[in-house]
This record gives sequence, structure tokens and C-alpha cells, in this order.
Amino acid sequence: MSIWNERCILSPSLICLDMCNLESQVRLLEQSGIQMLHVDILDGHFSPSMPLGLDTVRQLRAKTSLAFDCHVMVTEQDYFVDELLDIGVEQIVFHGETQPHVDGMLNRIRAKGVRAGVALKPATPLSELEYVLEKCDTVLLMLINPGYAFVKGEKQVSYADRKIRELREMIDRRGLDTKIELDGRVSPKNIEDWGGGAADIFVTGSTCLSRDDLPGSFAKLEALRSRILK
Repeated sequence: MSIWNERCILSPSLICLDMCNLESQVRLLEQSGIQMLHVDILDGHFSPSMPLGLDTVRQLRAKTSLAFDCHVMVTEQDYFVDELLDIGVEQIVFHGETQPHVDGMLNRIRAKGVRAGVALKPATPLSELEYVLEKCDTVLLMLINPGYAFVKGEKQVSYADRKIRELREMIDRRGLDTKIELDGRVSPKNIEDWGGGAADIFVTGSTCLSRDDLPGSFAKLEALRSRILK
């Protein structure tokens, strides 16, 4: 079965790994049974950090068969999307806030046989999806402001649960198979609360993972996932 058809999918964040030892860290993920890798592309402008370059993603693509779940957090999207399509990734989710032609970009990505979706910052209303939801393979909801994970006081927004459940209702009402992906300090408690059907994909970072014990971290998450899916 395709990873995209599974429930309660874990998508570990590449930028939360040891950036000086990425290949060995990815090998540990593979050995742990992980099938997907969340790849954040930041430009230092839309999101005030830039931890990962496209050349690194390209080199890593040649070294692993993990599905690349790409989240494009940039002001000017065309170059980054074209590069990711050339690299050969499985999904590209871009921010609606910086894309003047949301419908067109979804068409452009899907025409290459790649899954496409829209990401929304915490305060962006779901009404932005009104006319494009049917074309979204995935909608990614940011639970913190993008690029501010390094800010000590930055917490998940208080209205996260309301937004997630309203999007779930919107998708179900239209009879769609659109996945809901959650990103931003996702914790084991979040996975427990929303993994039973409210959301589909969980971006796991430093709140869930220990760089020093990736196999142990994922063993705990997989046990939690198994309990949720019983």
C-alpha cells in the first residue's frame, strides 16, 4: 500500500536532524521503518531562517528512496518549485499567502505527476481554500508561525484544534481524499489527539525526536501510532 494511503503518517523533519551527518541520520530513519521525509525549503525572507539548500536535497535524493514531502516556505516560489520537480520529489506543498496564482501552481505541479497542496500560516483563514480544495492532495496547517521555531516563547496557536476540525469537516463534506498535514512543534500528545481521524500526516521534529536516539524516538512514536490505529 502506498504511504499516502495510510493513516496517521509520520513525516520526520529533515532540518531537525544532525545537518552535518544527514546521510547517516537518514539511514537510521530507513532502518526504523520510516517511509517519508519532510523537506522544508526556506528562503530567509518569507521565513527568517535558511537551514537547507537545494543542492543538499538533490544529493540526498540520490541516496534514499524515502518519499520527499516538501514544504516550500518562500516569497518567490517558481524557481524552488521547478528545482524540486527536477530533483524528483513526491509532494510539494506551497504557501497560499505568497502565491498569486494558487490554482495555476497546483495545476503546474500535478501536471508533472507530483502531489500538490497548499500550506497556510496559523492565522490564514480556511476560506483561502474555497475554490481550490478539490485540487489539493494535501493541505498543510502550520500550528506555529513559520520560521519562528527558534523563538523560545513561540507556542502552538490556541485555535489549532478548531482550525483542524473545521478543515476536516470541509474535506469530508465535499467527499474528498485531501490529506491534512500538521507542522509546528507537533508533540506525541498532538498525534494522540488528532491521529485518530482529524489529521493524516504529522511532521515530527525536536518535540518528538532526539537526534541522539532516532531509533528509540521512532519506536515510541510507532507504538503510539499502533495504539491509535487499533
